[in-house]
Amino acid sequence: RSIFELWGHGRSAGELYASLKSYPMDKMLPYLQSDSTYKVHIHTFNKTLTQAQKIKKIDALEFLPFKGKVNLKNPEHIFWILEDYGMDPNNVPEEPFHLYFGRWIADGQRELIESYSVKKRHFIGNTSMDACLSFIMANHGRVKPNDVVYDPFVGTGGLLISSAHFGAYVCGADIDYNTIHGLGKASRKNQKWRGPDENIRANLRQYGLEKYYLDALVSDSSRPIWRKGMLFDAIITDPPYGIREATRRTGSQKETVKTAERSTENHIFVSSNYHLSDIFFDLLKFAAEFLVMGGRLVYWLPIYRPEYTEEIVPRHPCLKLISNCEQMLSSHTSRRLITMEKVKEFKDQDQNSYLLDGQYTPYRGHNSFREKYFSGVTKRIAKEEKDNHK
Repeated sequence: RSIFELWGHGRSAGELYASLKSYPMDKMLPYLQSDSTYKVHIHTFNKTLTQAQKIKKIDALEFLPFKGKVNLKNPEHIFWILEDYGMDPNNVPEEPFHLYFGRWIADGQRELIESYSVKKRHFIGNTSMDACLSFIMANHGRVKPNDVVYDPFVGTGGLLISSAHFGAYVCGADIDYNTIHGLGKASRKNQKWRGPDENIRANLRQYGLEKYYLDALVSDSSRPIWRKGMLFDAIITDPPYGIREATRRTGSQKETVKTAERSTENHIFVSSNYHLSDIFFDLLKFAAEFLVMGGRLVYWLPIYRPEYTEEIVPRHPCLKLISNCEQMLSSHTSRRLITMEKVKEFKDQDQNSYLLDGQYTPYRGHNSFREKYFSGVTKRIAKEEKDNHK
């Protein structure tokens, strides 16, 4: 919701005041000068205070060396008292469990979650990313105005939208011709086929972001198509896991051919299995080569939780792991939001560095994620049926 610089915390008013008195004066003084203006807000969680109660709590802070003038309409500095009365609305305590005092820095942008909701979006697919997670990924990628952001598994372009909102120029690629061109069956309920203007460009146009759209290519991310050089400020993507979207790459007749597909426009290609471990290593290798120095790769890694260790997170010598956050999918599966930063220039010897020292072996476990995912679903259904028969 908001960011504060915490000046004091306590489990009672007395503890809060003692905490504030021990806060370094040199950190306070820049915001308490006589030529500045300020105001103090009070916010309570799970309890409503009267105006008189609020004023009394604010007046109790008079020991703080405020020298400026109070300005309720347009102050330079805003301070907050936050009081936590727990989570039970039927049993609200007389006194708060926790009290905090701090300097307000910024509000969040939670309103974007609703205004960019996938439910209202013009063009969606089976795996379109939730708006909240899309913005979290753009934040992890440190996307800023005039960046160039790329999604190699672009799908319906949900991740491009959040980056474009922050002023970045966006582009992507996907092996699925129909998705890129907005053709074929619709993903919405009560709609059989996609409409004539259902595509990624239309999504960006819907939010007034079309000027940031570079293009989307029908392309296989396992094949090199880009000229050499550092092209992208961020690569933000959600690779397919093989659950709701197939993991595919182009292949020749000599390879193990899974399917032969014909799209509209008489475009024919054959595709073979694209193992999850290969997807991630191709992605890291691509990021190491085509990110600018300091650029970030942000992607989701699906995990079978009983077997998870940090060792199975793919690594690359040109990329530094910045963060690894978990989102639960079920009792036995989750996905990790992996953020990496380019810290070393890519050399030809880094091409297959992940194959060295036997590092590649642990990652092969990613290839069976689909089977493990559905084995858990099967077990759960069997357990539910067994419980129903009892």
